[in-house]
Amino acid sequence: MLNLSEIFFSIQGESSYTGLPCIFIRLAGCNLRCKYCDTKYSYKTRFQNTPNQIIESIRSFLPVKLVEITGGEPLLQDEIYELITLLHESHYKILLETNGSINLKKVPGYVTKIIDIKCPSSGFKDSFDEKNLNFLSQNKDEIKFVISDKNDYNWSKEKIDILNLNKYRILFSPVFSILNSQDLAEWIIKDKLNIRLQLQLHKYIWDSERSGV
Repeated sequence: MLNLSEIFFSIQGESSYTGLPCIFIRLAGCNLRCKYCDTKYSYKTRFQNTPNQIIESIRSFLPVKLVEITGGEPLLQDEIYELITLLHESHYKILLETNGSINLKKVPGYVTKIIDIKCPSSGFKDSFDEKNLNFLSQNKDEIKFVISDKNDYNWSKEKIDILNLNKYRILFSPVFSILNSQDLAEWIIKDKLNIRLQLQLHKYIWDSERSGV
């Protein structure tokens, strides 16, 4: 059984898939407690399903075949790999959002991984497992920095250089209501960074405190 927070159908608000209709499977539980976390409700289990029950429950969203597994931290639960296999066998395009602290070795290559490198303002700047770079595709997977202030921004630039991340797909995302997106955009333009500015689109469409969107 998998511990779950919610399953819902919405518009993808993040990553390079922004704007596409997407099925979200949010697993419960997280090993980190980021200061700016906007899904604290996912720390606790709301219900449980088997992987097969999840597959059945999302059939109502057909013909959409884009699905994101998120959390919390989804890789804390071993049954996620059975769920991933079943989704793949059912011909879903699978996105996995993970906080970067859990090893990705067991995640199949057909999964698009969106992995965080936590900045200082999160309180967990040392949580990233650098071995995970061995399991990322430079052409498909994405690395995300969630940025609260100029210090986070400068730290992220340094991290990109230290880890030689320029060959990967990089996302910079401002913490909603804390860092003005215009400021972040202007910093990126000034420094001519080859990264994608990511806004949380769902927070602009719906109430920023609303879950299930």
